[in-house]
Amino acid sequence: MPLSVEEYKIGQLYMIAKHSHEQSDHGEGVEVVKNEECDHAKHGKGRFTEKRVYLSSRLPSWIRSMIPNIFYITEKAWNYYPYTETEYTCSFVPLFKVYIETRYENNNGSSENCVGLSSEDLEVREVEHIDIAFEDIPEKNFKKEEDLKTFKSTKTDRGPLQKGWRDTSKPIMCSYKAVKVYFEMWGMQTKVEQFGQRSIRDILVLGHKQAFAWIDEWIDMSMEDLRKYETETNEKTNAKVLNQ
Repeated sequence: MPLSVEEYKIGQLYMIAKHSHEQSDHGEGVEVVKNEECDHAKHGKGRFTEKRVYLSSRLPSWIRSMIPNIFYITEKAWNYYPYTETEYTCSFVPLFKVYIETRYENNNGSSENCVGLSSEDLEVREVEHIDIAFEDIPEKNFKKEEDLKTFKSTKTDRGPLQKGWRDTSKPIMCSYKAVKVYFEMWGMQTKVEQFGQRSIRDILVLGHKQAFAWIDEWIDMSMEDLRKYETETNEKTNAKVLNQ
């Protein structure tokens, strides 16, 4: 992204709060259950969030046939910026789990193994380089004002992003994510794991596009401003999801 890691500390949290609100509707979307401080022996102080993601109607029919109508995925995230861990589980499907490790660095994707994967993980790892300007997104999510090939920030004078922007933009940072999907059920494992990887990829592409497209909304925010925005937006999002 055409941002610095230091800038994105605010941008990431703003994007998550606004994106969750936009993607939520009556009875579906993201309910924020917890948002509190946490500590880690290695990574220090951070932020723990727990959310429930309701998405029954957005799933393909072959998955809906396996689950109850009232269905949600639990997201738990430990944010020790610039390192984070995120875990997705489902009480209705106990054999399903997604685990994501993320590290943000001030480079254009040149680090080989910044999240510290084991030699066993490296042997089976598939690497994908995602270009936020030129990756396609579902038509329902497309907004002209968020098209990074034409968007220009008025406050930072960054953009539009043209071919080769990752080699010329300054500042430049990369969001490294190691995504592991587990589903142990004979006959369905490969299909569900592939669907999980594909769905997560789509979410990450849209979210990171929006983080830059919304830069003029968050670039001047302090952490105090951001926490206030988070609280207010999360309350509105919960009201939408829970039909309050």
